[in-house]
Amino acid sequence: MSLETVTVEHLPASHKVHVALFRDVRNAAFLHQQLLGRNPDFEYAFIDASVVISRLQLLSAVFKATLAAVNGALRTPNVHSEIVSSMSSSNNIADAYRRYGISPSTKDLIVVKVTFPADNGAEPLTHDQIWEHLKTNVEGEASPVTDEQIVTTSDVAKVRKYYKLNGLKWLDEIKDDNVRQKEMESLVISAMALRGV
Repeated sequence: MSLETVTVEHLPASHKVHVALFRDVRNAAFLHQQLLGRNPDFEYAFIDASVVISRLQLLSAVFKATLAAVNGALRTPNVHSEIVSSMSSSNNIADAYRRYGISPSTKDLIVVKVTFPADNGAEPLTHDQIWEHLKTNVEGEASPVTDEQIVTTSDVAKVRKYYKLNGLKWLDEIKDDNVRQKEMESLVISAMALRGV
């Protein structure tokens, strides 16, 4: 099973975060259409994995969005769209959806589902129910959401462009790939955190 339930510190225990990575997705256009049609069965954060450089970056966006939901401060329709928006370094929500969310041409996909008790008392979906729905509806190879897997899906040129990291000569001069990756991760997370400040 490749759906992981992640414990995110400083969030209420009632809020569960489930994440999955699918490689070589063959039905991205269908999934994109479900989001556009606001199909409630597909209320997930569908993130194009090419713009994610680390698990920490992903979980930073999840934390920020879930905290906004807990505090009643969402700027988007729900916590899942807020996660996609939280990936961005700008306040333009439409631009965030276009750059960081799923598109018909998405090849590798990160899926996030945040579950919590509903206001009407309905029980949240379980880990197994979410996994069953995903493996039935996402046509792709499930992989663990690890830094090792994420780095193989990242488009570094796209990440550098979206987070305005081009032209940082000192970053290019770092010879050690791991050190350069960590520096880039730090810059990306800082850009996400400073959005709107």
